Amino acid sequence: MRILAITVLLCISFGGYTQTFTLQSPDGQITLEVNLSGELSYNVSYKGNQVINTSPLGFEFRGEPAMCSGFTLLNTPGFVLQRDSWEPVIKNKHARIDMQWNEIHFDLIEKEGEKRRMDLFFRAYNEGVAFRYRLYGSKTIGNRSISREVTGFSVPSHSQAWVAEYKPPYTSSQESEFNKRSVTGLTAQTVAGLPLLVEVDKQNYLAITEANIDDYPGFYIGRTTDAAEGQVLLTTKLSPLPGENEEGIKARFSDKIYTPWRVVMIGDNPGRFIESEIVQSLNPPCAIENPSWIQPGICAWDHWWSGEVKMEMPVIKEYIDFAATQGWPYMLIDWQWYGPFNRPEADITQPAPQLDMPEILAYARARNVRIWLWLYNTDANRNNAFEEAFALYQQWGIAGVKIDFMDRDDQEMVNWYRKIIKKAAQHKLMVNFHGAYKPDGIERTYPNMITREGLLGEEYSKFSDRIIPAHNVTLPFTRMLAGPMDYTPGGFLNVTPGQFKQQSPTLIMNTRCAELSKFVIYESPLTVFCDHPKHVLGQPGSDFLRIVPTTWDDTRFVDGYPGEFIVLAKRSGKAWFLGAMNNDAMRTVTIPTGFLSAGKYELEYWEDAKDAAKNPAKLRKKRMVVQAGKPIKIQMASGGGYVAVLKPL
Repeated sequence: MRILAITVLLCISFGGYTQTFTLQSPDGQITLEVNLSGELSYNVSYKGNQVINTSPLGFEFRGEPAMCSGFTLLNTPGFVLQRDSWEPVIKNKHARIDMQWNEIHFDLIEKEGEKRRMDLFFRAYNEGVAFRYRLYGSKTIGNRSISREVTGFSVPSHSQAWVAEYKPPYTSSQESEFNKRSVTGLTAQTVAGLPLLVEVDKQNYLAITEANIDDYPGFYIGRTTDAAEGQVLLTTKLSPLPGENEEGIKARFSDKIYTPWRVVMIGDNPGRFIESEIVQSLNPPCAIENPSWIQPGICAWDHWWSGEVKMEMPVIKEYIDFAATQGWPYMLIDWQWYGPFNRPEADITQPAPQLDMPEILAYARARNVRIWLWLYNTDANRNNAFEEAFALYQQWGIAGVKIDFMDRDDQEMVNWYRKIIKKAAQHKLMVNFHGAYKPDGIERTYPNMITREGLLGEEYSKFSDRIIPAHNVTLPFTRMLAGPMDYTPGGFLNVTPGQFKQQSPTLIMNTRCAELSKFVIYESPLTVFCDHPKHVLGQPGSDFLRIVPTTWDDTRFVDGYPGEFIVLAKRSGKAWFLGAMNNDAMRTVTIPTGFLSAGKYELEYWEDAKDAAKNPAKLRKKRMVVQAGKPIKIQMASGGGYVAVLKPL
């Protein structure tokens, strides 16, 4: 990692008592203004157009006055041009990350009263802006209690947003559709999950999320009626502590505390946000001294989703064989491997009586497959059982743990996540959280946090009709902007919407090629494959799953729009992989190949068969030679897709 910092001239204006500080992105296209006089506020413009109007900053507390105004500066602010370059342990998008930004910070103290301290940090990147607060302990003994973070985002009232709406009491698995709607439709009762993609107009887009959540609750978006004419003020809603309601305490602290970074990606095309590394870059560098044991890959999964799967030795061996046949490094043993779960007597160190763990591990080792284990969070947490269990799993040679059903992101749960991740790292275990809150870039600091759920994924095809093509092509522009998502793709029983029904084994409402494209488009260094071996082995498309990687040296957005379609190009070594996915309309797309170096390439591709609209499991596989720079024309059926590999000749 390399960090370069250069102090640059400060832009500051004084007009009467006004103190307005201006910060620009390195390319000059984004301008951030911060006003410290009167009520603390900020605004943001992009290419001369104001995309966030005057918006409030500050906090309200239990038992003390709010901190939103009446400050004076303790420092002489100057902004700094900074550059941070590093090679990530897990290459989610890029083999090397190079970020530049301008930064300014303000050390504030109240002019009157208790003269409390608060610091503000602002960054302007070419991809957007980020800011956070630092609060200090009180002069009196005991904790300070945050009841509300006042941070707002004032956007034009004609804006549209893709909203994943939840409800108090803020306990959920964050599994919802991102539905497009007017921001005027949000209310004071709205609890919208992040990332929140906002279309100000067709040339101006925002994506609001957060990064580096540590000892602080996750935040959601609501709305207040207190906004200027023609504007909608989106508000910050923090997840309350257990036992507190929406009006109660959100966080307690006695010493200095940093909030997470409030991140606003900004650009003229929402697809460019997919390429951004801003969320990961706002986290500290890798804290694991030698992370070479952290390895990505595809994982077979003996889950109820794929059929009437029983927790018994022959089934586990069948899935280990499946992984070995496909050349995948992992197999996940899911719930009930240690018997009934979420019970006081549950013991996560003792396999169920019908399982012989030494035999399972030996069988897997002989086939070059490593095992993951599922845990219910309360069973792991009871009397800190995870500490003994993680040490035992390391002795067994377990690759990682999937921990499930937390369904919270309050301050206490956020701290529990970090405790689990750190303890897992000590025992060389990777972590996959399900029933989880959205990512925040922690994978830079702890790359053993390799993926997580926190989305409406493929498992819902088992018991609902909610996994529709439009949803699948919305996720990359919304939830995926926060980081890796364990969607669990791989359903090979592909049907049309008219043929779909809830059954066992599970049906999938898109074409086989669309299913293959999820392995290119969806970001997840550990990709957990959902279907049963008998539905996959020897079937069209299974060959692609033997060659597709789960990490990438480069990622390029090619074309698309949320809810309609998406085309991504991703490079692994010298090979480029193309993934395209469609909503329920037939579509022809021309893919420019400017991302290729000069020369000729062998194009191997899997496309929807001509009758895929009626027979979605059918595809065609072909090869041809193409010239770099010349476009590739593809056709996708309703709910269809396309995948390809380009290798230089």
